[in-house]
Order: sequence, then structure tokens, then C-alpha cells
Amino acid sequence: MTRLRLGIVGMSDGNGHPYSWSAIINGYDAAAMAACPFPAIPAYLAERAFPRDQLTDAEVTHIWTQSPAVSADIARAARIPHVVTELSGMVGEIDALLLARDDAKHRELGAPFLRAGQHVYLDKPPALSVAELDELYALAVRPEQIFSCSALRFAAELRLTAVEAARLGALRRIVGVTPQSWARYAAHILDPVISLLEPGEVADHEVVTAGASVTLRVRWASGLLGEFEATGAPEGDIALLYVGERASVRKVFVDSFSAFRSALQQFLAGVRADRSPIGYVHLRELVSLLELGARTPAARTGRAVHSR
Repeated sequence: MTRLRLGIVGMSDGNGHPYSWSAIINGYDAAAMAACPFPAIPAYLAERAFPRDQLTDAEVTHIWTQSPAVSADIARAARIPHVVTELSGMVGEIDALLLARDDAKHRELGAPFLRAGQHVYLDKPPALSVAELDELYALAVRPEQIFSCSALRFAAELRLTAVEAARLGALRRIVGVTPQSWARYAAHILDPVISLLEPGEVADHEVVTAGASVTLRVRWASGLLGEFEATGAPEGDIALLYVGERASVRKVFVDSFSAFRSALQQFLAGVRADRSPIGYVHLRELVSLLELGARTPAARTGRAVHSR
């Protein structure tokens, strides 16, 4: 099987995905990766066996970030052979793109590749409004080019086991909590829920803010209740609490490497098949929930607001 050539672009404050995603695919230089400004990344990479645990059917061959120095640092750590200074120079030299910034600023960086018909992995969140999401799809030659998700939708530790599901009984409510801001991290608790549970259409919602914290409460037409909080704190567990008719179960995210690897593997499979394993309908559902929390009067002023 011919190895896919990948480009990786973008860098956003507090986000180490260009380091981790590239290393999961290329392997890494331990000495150079030790200087990574995100110490959790070399720590969890060191727990894995390379090349056994990397994705060997692709290679990150090109990198561009807003800083040539940062690009060079990532390239050394993750063994990326080509550092480009002009984004346009990457178009046509790669088979697919990893757009690894998590602030939803995807249009400018992704546009040349989408217009060229190339597959693009948009780091979460893909957009913060449905209008922004539609603009991205309008840039693409085919909708199958766009892939995006929170990698936590693939995290086995967030899923109920058969024994846990039986102990819960009928699921009544699910509560998600994450550190960081709503805009950047809420996808980590929303995407796993809507992909695993498929709750359907939102019947009504409420948004409450307190300082940096944003909480979205929803009732789906199915009757399932959801409560999702981005605390605004710099650190903390990403967790889901499943509340059933007889018991509750709390699940905590712990394995970044496996989640990222699974998401990248899904993207690569889609590139080879010229499809997107996660399509527009799902991304629209995710972005609609993000927009409820980010674009309501409550999120801007600190008041609670109800919508039906």
C-alpha cells in the first residue's frame, strides 16, 4: 500500500496537536520531542512502542505554521522532512491535509486545499456556527473532503460497558464537564454524546454562565436530558456522567494517544475511499449545539436564557 503524503498546518495557543498528530503518524525523535512545550505529549508518547503503535500507512511530509521557528521545532520532533514558508507551496505536494488548530479559524488555511479537491481534517471544533460550517462546505469541490470530530468520540473509556448499561437501566440524563472555554473544548463532551447516543432533535435548551463557566442544558425530543459545562479553568477532568433510572456511572477521559490515533485512522481510511466517515449531518448537529452555548445572550451577558 502506497503511503499517503500528509501536510499539517496551523498552530493555536495552548494546542499541541501538530506535535502529537505528526508523531502518531511519523514516530518521533525523543530528544527533540523532550523540548515540546506541552509536556504531556512526550510523556504519553514514551508509554508507547514505536513503530508498532504509529500509523505506518501515511507520512506527514510537509508542515507550515504561522511561525517558521515553531514549524522547524515540530519538524525536528516529529521527523517531518519539509518545512514550507508559503502555504500555497504545499498544495499538490500532499494527498491530504491535517488542519491542526483548535480555534475554529479554518476558512483561510483550509480554503486552498478544499478548492483543490483535497481531503482536509479540521481540528475540533469545525466551526462555531452553522453558517460558518456551510461556508467551509461551499469551498469544497465535494462534501466528502471534509472530516472533523472530537477524537474523544473514539475514547473507549468514555463508553458504557454492557454491565454498566444494565446496572443503569433506562438512561435519563447525561452530564458532561470539561476544562477550558466553551468555544474550544465543548466539542469534547458534545461529540461523544451525540455520536454514541444519537439523541436526535433538541426540544428546548437553557444556557447559564457564571464567570468563565458556560453550561448548556438541553432536552432532546427523545426525552433524554443533557447538561454540558465548560468550566473555563485551565485544567480539570473531561468526564461524562451517565444517570439512569437505577444508578449513575461517571467516565473520565485518560488516553489521548489512543483517541487521536483512532481519529487519524478514520480520516486516512476516508481519504483512501474518497469519503468522509463523519459527514455534514453529524457536524451540523454538533455545531448547532456549540452555537446554542456560544451565541446566545446568556453566553455573552451571564444571564440564563430558555428557548423552545
